[in-house]
Amino acid sequence: MSDQPESGRTAARRGSGARVVLWVVLALVLLLILAVAWIGVRGFLARGHLERAVGDVNTLRSQLTGGDTAAVQGTAKHLQDEAGAARSLTGDPIWGASQYIPFFGTNLRAVRQVSVVVDDVARNAVTPVSGVVGKFSTDSFAPKNGKIDLQPIEDAQPAVAKATSTLQRAERDAQTIDTSATLSPVTTAVGQLRNALQSASAQAGTANRIVQLAPAMLGHDGDRNYLLLFQNNAELRAGGGIPGAVARLQVDDGHIKLAAQASSTDFGKFDQPVLPLDEDTKSLYGSITGEYIQDVTLTPRFDVSAKLAREMWKQKFGEQVDGVLAIDPVTLSYILRATGPVQLPTGDTLTSDNAVKLLLSDAYSKYADPKVQDAFFASAASSVFEKVSSGTFDTKQFIAALTQGADEDRLRLWSADNGEQQLINGTSVSGALPSATKATRQFGVYLNDGTGSKMDYYLDKKVSVGGSVCRKDGRPTSVIQVTLKNTAPADAATSLPEYVTGGGDFGTEPGKIKTLIAVYAPSNAIYLGASQDGKATGLQTTVDGDHPVVQLRTLLAPGQSTTFRVAFLGEAKYAKAGVQVESTPGVRESKVQPLQFDCAKPVPVG
Repeated sequence: MSDQPESGRTAARRGSGARVVLWVVLALVLLLILAVAWIGVRGFLARGHLERAVGDVNTLRSQLTGGDTAAVQGTAKHLQDEAGAARSLTGDPIWGASQYIPFFGTNLRAVRQVSVVVDDVARNAVTPVSGVVGKFSTDSFAPKNGKIDLQPIEDAQPAVAKATSTLQRAERDAQTIDTSATLSPVTTAVGQLRNALQSASAQAGTANRIVQLAPAMLGHDGDRNYLLLFQNNAELRAGGGIPGAVARLQVDDGHIKLAAQASSTDFGKFDQPVLPLDEDTKSLYGSITGEYIQDVTLTPRFDVSAKLAREMWKQKFGEQVDGVLAIDPVTLSYILRATGPVQLPTGDTLTSDNAVKLLLSDAYSKYADPKVQDAFFASAASSVFEKVSSGTFDTKQFIAALTQGADEDRLRLWSADNGEQQLINGTSVSGALPSATKATRQFGVYLNDGTGSKMDYYLDKKVSVGGSVCRKDGRPTSVIQVTLKNTAPADAATSLPEYVTGGGDFGTEPGKIKTLIAVYAPSNAIYLGASQDGKATGLQTTVDGDHPVVQLRTLLAPGQSTTFRVAFLGEAKYAKAGVQVESTPGVRESKVQPLQFDCAKPVPVG
């Protein structure tokens, strides 16, 4: 029996218990400090690896752009090592458990997700593509002895397909990273990753379509024939310009030959549309869309234009082609940057600087006879084609020329093969009508010449667009503004050739420019109103399929301009989407400008 009083023993037990609690608390604090230190050190190291991985990405971009394919694999391996190290450093159990600590854990979780995404892209996108980039590069598209070697392009298909699916998955994963409570540096890093992946995913998707399409369309599996439409921007059509010259290209396992050429005058007028036209096309553009080769591009739907042109060629020459391409002289001028000057049989020299003016303006003064003009245009087309076929051009400049032409809606492509057309759909060369997605609300501004002349060489166009949510129901309002100006000289009626002014033969006074402006909205949009020069105006409101369309006719004397504004109401689910406009490419291209407007009066009428 202890001599210690009961109260003393109780106090001792309490003291001992307190010491145990203190030791436990101290141990937990020490563990927490160690965990924080562990995470801090590993986080610091992971950050370094991620920063070096970003540096590798920039290096890869420079190497690919500069054509240094020999160094690509080494850089890709280093990128994979850096990304893998960052993933490993952020994947241990302590880091994993700490991700669930309030606030602190949100940042750790975001860093971990960034590391996983970057590592996945390095392993399953960059590495496989770097393995084939030495064999497949921009030079793969350059003819050698008149032939494009299709094998490297075909060999690249699996790697590019894998990279595309990886980047698409990475883009989705990056969007799921929660940054609602992350620190500013983490939030910024995630935002940069999302932007980079969005761009890379889109570029990979385009590359994937190209490597899937190119071998078959270039005759790897048998002969192909394509109709090539040369669109003349001096006489505008919604799809670009009037098809003034036409050619048939024959392709056989990478060999491309200009097999036949024809002028639009060789076709004449067909007694009725060569293919049935839907009522919307006839209402907007008339039956002539299917009766004249010059008018097949009155509609902005290139698939319709291509099918009509294909049938016209078949009825006229008895040949069924496998697809249709369209190109304009402006794109030709871009291509001449790659080929250098081309000497024509006429003695003219075609360069990147003079091609547009020579082909769309000077030729009509120099060669008054339309038949001689046709011969001149044919010789220009065949001479440039011969230079490209020889392969003696700057490949990077050539790819850049085609890319710029496609971005400006100057290049179009349609295939009669449904599988190939599915790959073309959704690209910039498909010539589809505008659509709405969560990312973008697209509109179309399409111009058709009503002068019956080549006066559109002097037509300047400026397009602006703006969007805002002006209603309580969340539906966005979009406003499109189009300004046209006739820049022809004041004495155009007498100083310009009659072939250019039209001579009044089609009801338009010489020197003036008559234009039909059609503004297309995405499906399910609602027309709100329009004005011309701030006043109410007469116009046509109709539809093309499920696309609302507003069409206005303008007539401009030299020096005169007019501004047309139209507003549409969109769907609430697309309220946060950006607004874009595609428009008929003219002789001179101008960027679409942002437009500010008053929600109370989006199209003010004075």
